[in-house]
Amino acid sequence: MKEVLFIDCCIRGEQSRTAKLAEAFFSALDPAAYHVTTLSLMEEGLRPLSGEFFQARQELLEQKAFDHPRFAYAHQFAQADLVVVAAPFWDLGFPALLKIYIENISVDGITFGCNEEGCYGICKGSHLIFLTSRGGFYEGSEMEQGSRYLAALKEFFGFGEYVCIAAEGLDADGSDPTVILEAACGRANALAKSLNP
Repeated sequence: MKEVLFIDCCIRGEQSRTAKLAEAFFSALDPAAYHVTTLSLMEEGLRPLSGEFFQARQELLEQKAFDHPRFAYAHQFAQADLVVVAAPFWDLGFPALLKIYIENISVDGITFGCNEEGCYGICKGSHLIFLTSRGGFYEGSEMEQGSRYLAALKEFFGFGEYVCIAAEGLDADGSDPTVILEAACGRANALAKSLNP
């Protein structure tokens, strides 16, 4: 059975339109083939890397104390066969909570490595999937930085493929948000089915 890590950053909870995409995806994923672990970032008490908290982490890295609890998130991320991130489009990217999580899992020796040629990914995941919802139309625009960032992390962490499914234009004048969201949920559902054995 393959391990799926679902990183839930749907800040609005049950009111989240991004959460609807995640529901559509996971409803089609074969439970006999995948074991899903949900990590709700809103409940994790994550801290940004600064001050003494940052310094303590640096000391652990210098000691190569990779079995320390501080690196549990990184190990969990690196060992997942499939990682699904759900987060809305906020401030041209995604909520700061997701960035704080990414800071905490970016560990040289666990999720990536370095040599004389530069950095390389060492995560085992075949896919990094990003599910998101946007009020306006940003696909292909330089104003959209959330998916661009995660696509770069796909390379940095060493995932096989990156896929983004976005419900766009939900709040645009003249748009029908119900139709848009249903279409995006259909794409999320189809993607999950394509990953089933």
